[in-house]
Amino acid sequence: MATEQQEHLRIEQLRQQSADEIEHIAGRERENLEGWIPSLASDAETFEALEKAFDYRGDVTLTLKSGQQVNGYIFDRRTGTNLQNSAVRIIPSTERTKLTIPYGDIAALAFTGRDTAAGKTFEAWVKKYLEKKAAGEKNIGIEAEKLD
Repeated sequence: MATEQQEHLRIEQLRQQSADEIEHIAGRERENLEGWIPSLASDAETFEALEKAFDYRGDVTLTLKSGQQVNGYIFDRRTGTNLQNSAVRIIPSTERTKLTIPYGDIAALAFTGRDTAAGKTFEAWVKKYLEKKAAGEKNIGIEAEKLD
């Protein structure tokens, strides 16, 4: 356990940093993908964009080559040797089914949903915790944010 003096120094360090700075502490490379519409001009760009979509913690919109749009959360992907034997698995936001869509069927990708984990690093939580503790609050714990 840290001493009270160590905690006080850590609180002072964290107070000097904004939430954005805390989110990007050394070793935490994180892209802001909200609103991004990547180019899917090559197979390599498609693989890279769909890998980022898999790691994204919000909804995306896939426009299929048939013209159909699927908005939802990508929860799995199967990467093969080409676009036709690779697929994403998505839960559409309007229903509770799971769809499997081959990469080769995807014409466009857009990161349309809010990244629900943006700004919620452990360091950001520690900053809030230490501020509450310094203010004398008791029974401080981790509370989940209400989802939209």
